[in-house]
Amino acid sequence: MNAPKSRLLLAVALALASVTVVAAARDDLLTGYATTAKKADPAFAGFSATRGEAFHRKSFAGGKAATPACTSCHSTDPRTAGRTPTGKAIDPLAVSVNPGRYTDPAKVDKWFKRNCNEVLGRECTPQEKGDWLSFMLSQ
Repeated sequence: MNAPKSRLLLAVALALASVTVVAAARDDLLTGYATTAKKADPAFAGFSATRGEAFHRKSFAGGKAATPACTSCHSTDPRTAGRTPTGKAIDPLAVSVNPGRYTDPAKVDKWFKRNCNEVLGRECTPQEKGDWLSFMLSQ
């Protein structure tokens, strides 16, 4: 086989491997949330992107007045950029536009903790996290 074909095959193999690793990281997050949700509620039957979308758009009264909903900072369309109350740009949430999202569990946990407390005034439940993440993965 000639060198250009070998390099192309190697590049394709590496790209496929990285997609698999990224998908596995997201699957691991969802599996962890599902395990915790099932412990909290034995009737847990899985996550819903539809519920996640409703959660993303809903206004809550328990958090900060400036951030009553996820859409306060993140766009109503997860494929577009958002903006913090101070004006700082936020990259799109949708995986289709931002493929690197939700691949680092520590980062995902950090932002869920911060954003849930600001919007809801409490931590999100595992069900809420899984539903919301399912919505973002569907976008």
